[in-house]
Amino acid sequence: MSVIETGVPWVNWGRTERARPAHLARARSIDDVVAVVTFARENNLRVKAIGAGHSFSGIAAPHDIQLDISAIDGLFAVDGNRVTLGAGTNLYQLPALLDPIGLALENMGDIDRQTIAGATSTGTHGTGSRFGGLAQQLVGATLVTADGSILRVNEAENPELWPAVRLGLGALGILVEVVVECVPSFLLHAVEKPEPLEDVLDNWIARTTAVDHFEFYWFPHTATALTKTNTRLPLEAGIKPQNRVAAFVDDVLMPNWVYGATNALGRVVPATIKPQNWLGERLIAERELTDVSHKIFAAQRTVHFKEMEYALPVEHVPAALRAINELIEQRGWRISFPVEVRVAAADDIWLSTANGRPTGYIAVHRYHRDDPTEYFTAAEEIFKRFEGRPHWGKMHYRDAASLAEVYPRFGDFVAVRDRLDPSRLFANAYTERVLGA
Repeated sequence: MSVIETGVPWVNWGRTERARPAHLARARSIDDVVAVVTFARENNLRVKAIGAGHSFSGIAAPHDIQLDISAIDGLFAVDGNRVTLGAGTNLYQLPALLDPIGLALENMGDIDRQTIAGATSTGTHGTGSRFGGLAQQLVGATLVTADGSILRVNEAENPELWPAVRLGLGALGILVEVVVECVPSFLLHAVEKPEPLEDVLDNWIARTTAVDHFEFYWFPHTATALTKTNTRLPLEAGIKPQNRVAAFVDDVLMPNWVYGATNALGRVVPATIKPQNWLGERLIAERELTDVSHKIFAAQRTVHFKEMEYALPVEHVPAALRAINELIEQRGWRISFPVEVRVAAADDIWLSTANGRPTGYIAVHRYHRDDPTEYFTAAEEIFKRFEGRPHWGKMHYRDAASLAEVYPRFGDFVAVRDRLDPSRLFANAYTERVLGA
């Protein structure tokens, strides 16, 4: 049986959301989740499941009951390439669960701290013009709905709900299990190198479609893109990792310790930000390595930041990024954090940012101690001009009326919400803003 305790202060990873829920519940089984939902309904309380707290938006911010499902984790079943996972399973746990059975996620983002439920519910994605986000890899889900019932949804059971449940924003129920279509384990050959930004933008579509996975980072106030190209290889190709010293410098020392120190300095002395970015542009080194997929996809992140990410029709990315560059220079801002640019295939999930169109992503960041409002608000206006859709787990300022204009099946999703949670047991301030009360 779950234990319902007095709530404790909660803050997310990006330090953008804080809350003090009245209650904290810890579920160890699906029956525990049913008990918490029943308690909430009978006492006219709202309940929000909490994952790793890696969303920058308020999508998981609790008010009445914060439900910890971290104990509902692990590998529950295997059926060929399909695996059933507890919803509280963190992505970083998956290699230990999947490697022994020769499986891997088809694609991943560059952070693996999230839970599988949180990542799929917010639209987490990686990069690759032929690959969708994490929710696209789901083939089934089990959730506890507002009336306390256990609902299984997939292409055979309750299929009319599948396009909504697959990426449900936590607004349809509490996910307790997900079924993921995996692929045989594979390697990635990674090539990272600096290139002129304008060359990358001029050849944007060709760059994204010529390889399996392509992305780049651009530090404002510079003219260089740090490109990352990943090519999928079979396991028998053999790994060729960096030596340990070089890997420590490139993956831990520079992007975390040194970068954290320079951001702290830039906050105190903003005039140092441009020289720091220029120096970083010149110090970026090429590297090439081959390793198992999850070691290439995911990176360690210890410097806290705030993030807004927008999904645009893929062809609009160059113009939108140039507009961001012009905006930064016109306003005289000093931006220390890079802009990240990725791509994904179109899908048919109702609230997926890639619904119905090949998609490019532009993510803007600020150091966690800086106020991002001016930068993010202005950037959002640019993204809106290019038919942008905000990432549900990142900061943005949109509401239901404006989002309904960019999601063709928005009304269908809201209708499913009305059916599964008519009393808004799973609502919070964020879902009321983006979906309506």
